[in-house]
Amino acid sequence: MILKGITVGLLQENCYIFGCERTRRAVVIDPGDNAPAILQLARQSDVTIEKIINTHAHLDHVLAVNEVKAATGAPFYLHEKDLPTLHAVPDAARLWLGAEIEPIDEPDAYLEHGQIIQVGDEELEVRFTPGHAPGHVVFVYHAGGLVLAGDTLFQDSIGRFDLPGADGPTLFKSIREQLFSLPDDYRVYPGHGGATTIGRERISNPFVGEQA
Repeated sequence: MILKGITVGLLQENCYIFGCERTRRAVVIDPGDNAPAILQLARQSDVTIEKIINTHAHLDHVLAVNEVKAATGAPFYLHEKDLPTLHAVPDAARLWLGAEIEPIDEPDAYLEHGQIIQVGDEELEVRFTPGHAPGHVVFVYHAGGLVLAGDTLFQDSIGRFDLPGADGPTLFKSIREQLFSLPDDYRVYPGHGGATTIGRERISNPFVGEQA
């Protein structure tokens, strides 16, 4: 398994490249900005990007989708319930960044709960985790005990739920049912900040942990 991370954009979003060591096939997860740096990381990792898969479509996770797609020819995957979030990105960029941007390309296919994404010899399980965004998903790599969690669960925190389409109780339920059902030693690679573990957050997370 190959896992490379790069932090991009004004909101310091974590984009990941996940790949197969034998076949050198890979996916880009949440290309949020700075496409040249993401593409350079792929070249340095000696992988071929065959898919772009997004946990959700907030602007800090999708601003490089079009450029990465154009450079690689890789199809773009998103959960269908996050289409309104995707369509709102130009307005969000105007509001939050004072920038005018082109609309993000429509997804080439939709992600579904329980779907298995094949990456060479490796597999990622899609789990539907709404709450931070209506179509949020996470990607679980069971063979290596890790979850690419987007903006659901962070080290000592959780995703915001005061944004359009967000809902706090739904997010809490998603984390407890879809993330805390994983073993304690699974590492969590979030959309912002450093990595953590399911066990640590299950116990001490101030929002959803046992001590909350």
